[in-house]
Amino acid sequence: MAATAAFADSALLGGATAARGTWISPVRPSLVGDVILVVFLLAQCFDGVFTYVGVLSFGMSIEANPLIATLMHTFGHAAGLTAAKLVAAALGICLHLRQIHSAVAILAGFYIVVAIVPWAVILFA
Repeated sequence: MAATAAFADSALLGGATAARGTWISPVRPSLVGDVILVVFLLAQCFDGVFTYVGVLSFGMSIEANPLIATLMHTFGHAAGLTAAKLVAAALGICLHLRQIHSAVAILAGFYIVVAIVPWAVILFA
C-alpha cells in the first residue's frame, strides 16, 4: 500500500504562491542608513552617560522617564539604565536591518532634542 501525502494548495487557502527557485533579494548596504544608525547609537550612549551622571549628581527625582526611573530603582542605577539602553539600541538596529532608516533618524533626532540637549544644559550650564 503506497502512502500518499496530501498538501494544501496555498492558492486555495488564500495564500500567495512563490515560484520555485526564487530568492529574496539581498539587502543592499546604505551609507546614509549606516550613518543614521551610528548617530542613533551615539545618542543612546550619550543619553545613558548623561542620565547616569545626572542621577548620581542630583538624585533619582531628576529622571523624568518613569520607566527608566523604575528600572533604575528596581535593578540599580547602572544595571537598569544599561538594560534600557541596550534594548533601545537593539530595537534601533532591528529597524536599521529592516531598512526603516527614517524611523531611526526620527528617533535619533528625538533623543538629541529631548534627552541629550536638556541633560547637557543641566550638567554643563
